[in-house]
Amino acid sequence: MTLTPGITAKGEGLEGTKWNILGQTYIPKLHSENAMIWHALLPAESFVPPHIHPTQDEWITMLDGELELAFGDQILTARAGDTVRMPMGIAHGITNKSGKDANCFFGVAPSRKLFDLFEALHDLGDPDEVVRLSALHEVNFLPPPSE
Repeated sequence: MTLTPGITAKGEGLEGTKWNILGQTYIPKLHSENAMIWHALLPAESFVPPHIHPTQDEWITMLDGELELAFGDQILTARAGDTVRMPMGIAHGITNKSGKDANCFFGVAPSRKLFDLFEALHDLGDPDEVVRLSALHEVNFLPPPSE
């Protein structure tokens, strides 16, 4: 997990890695002990349920499209050029309600167990297993709201 000098080419991931996580495409661009950055394609109507990173700060820099971010009851919209800040310990959810794909870069610092989590989640279609594995890798999904 030592950062090496070089270039990760456009459209390529580290060592050819590309993950499908519940229909979203994540391509790792940088990974070290201190940080991880990945390109993400979030198709229209896709989402990441509310969750907490207790050991990482996270951010998103929007390239194109729109994402809706939920911080508790506060809803914000991120557009091309915007950077979203998601401090560790703060619950956040991400939804693409724009009707078109959203392209962005995500990052976390420090990287902790996130690379290994994405490896474990690749092509996994069972949401309950996603939640279970995420908790083992320091990402805690909130329970669905009671009706």
